[in-house]
Amino acid sequence: MRIVVQRAKKAKVIVNHQVVGAIDYGLMILVGVTHDDGEEDLQFMADKIVNLRIFEDEEGKMNLSLLDIKGSVLSVSQFTLYGDARKGRRPNFMNAAKPEIARKVYERLNELIREKGVHVETGVFGEMMDVEFTNDGPVTILLET
Repeated sequence: MRIVVQRAKKAKVIVNHQVVGAIDYGLMILVGVTHDDGEEDLQFMADKIVNLRIFEDEEGKMNLSLLDIKGSVLSVSQFTLYGDARKGRRPNFMNAAKPEIARKVYERLNELIREKGVHVETGVFGEMMDVEFTNDGPVTILLET
């Protein structure tokens, strides 16, 4: 599993000219699922996302987590995180999980984050989406299992 975590002042995802998910301060996450991602990977990622200390405290140090600031998550599935462009000019997506598997894993991740007390908004799995957000910092972290 690969997840791009971006600290966001605000974020929204649009499908067919309609906003389907939006948050104020929190995290914008792009989620890529591979073939062997399981419950252990999901538990690890959900815990990491809600507890990652990338928000600034009163002294300006990245010392606070999503839980500390009571922030939200905008979660967007993105199979292209498993695009391998080392050879040729067109990425190979063989390491991305098939949609029917990836959808279940993605939905389970969002469920686990919600169970930890965080509000989660999502895009629409498998659809073309426009994602708009303001990266705060900018702070961007790549998580991988």
